[in-house]
Amino acid sequence: MTSSRGRPIDPKVLLRLRAICLALPETAEVEAWGHPTFRVKGKIFTAIGVDRGDLTIGFKSAHQALLVQDPRFTVAPYVGKHGWVSFHASAGPIEWPRIETLVRDSYRLIAPKKLAAALD
Repeated sequence: MTSSRGRPIDPKVLLRLRAICLALPETAEVEAWGHPTFRVKGKIFTAIGVDRGDLTIGFKSAHQALLVQDPRFTVAPYVGKHGWVSFHASAGPIEWPRIETLVRDSYRLIAPKKLAAALD
């Protein structure tokens, strides 16, 4: 799969992220703006794409200010004012347990309360 700018999304990273996201209740993968997004009840909780040649995974976080102290994280373009961050997956090895926790936290922030409660 390629991003809207024609740059490839690493298929191994996409497969791993897809497995994490689609294991959550009532989720779906939808292509939007030329890249995969993962949604619950139609609302995006995680996305993957290429930004300026860098593979990024985006999600909403209640801890945006803390996360962006790590140089692998930045405030997400366009939606950063709503707590979204971008993880720069090209910056080195991906700590998948951490990414899974962040994806699940994003899901909890976006999903209806009943679905979010099902994770606990």
